Amino acid sequence: MSAVPPTPPSGGLQGLMAEALRGAGDVLRGEIALFRQEMADNLRRLIVGLAAMAGAAVFAVVGFLVLVDALVKWLATVVGSEALAALIVGTAFLVIGLVLALMAKSRFTVDGLVPTRTGRQLRHDAVVIKEHVTHDE
Repeated sequence: MSAVPPTPPSGGLQGLMAEALRGAGDVLRGEIALFRQEMADNLRRLIVGLAAMAGAAVFAVVGFLVLVDALVKWLATVVGSEALAALIVGTAFLVIGLVLALMAKSRFTVDGLVPTRTGRQLRHDAVVIKEHVTHDE
C-alpha cells in the first residue's frame, strides 16, 4: 500500500503561505503549552522542596535546642550551678555566632558580586573580534 501525497492547498503560493503560517502557529501554540506545563511542574516541585526544607529546618532547630539544654544541664552538674552553666554555654554560643557573622560579613562585599571572569572574557572576545576585523580589511 503506497502513501497518497497530500493535495496542495488551493490558491497556489498564497495558499501554501497561509498553510505554513497556520502550521507555524500550531507548533508555536504547542511549544507554549509545553513550556507552561513544564514551568508549572517545576514550580510545584520547587514548592514541595521548599516546604520540606522548612520542615527540616524546624526539626533541626528544635533538636539543636534540646542538645543545648542537655549541655547546660550536664555542665550544671559539673559546676554546681544551673545559672552559671547557662551563662557559660550562652557565652560560648554568642562568641561562635559573632565569629561566624564577622567571617560572613567579610565575604559579602560589592566587589564580590562583580562577574570578573565574564568581564575578562568579554574584553578578550572584543580584542579577538577587533583583530579579526582589522585583519580582514
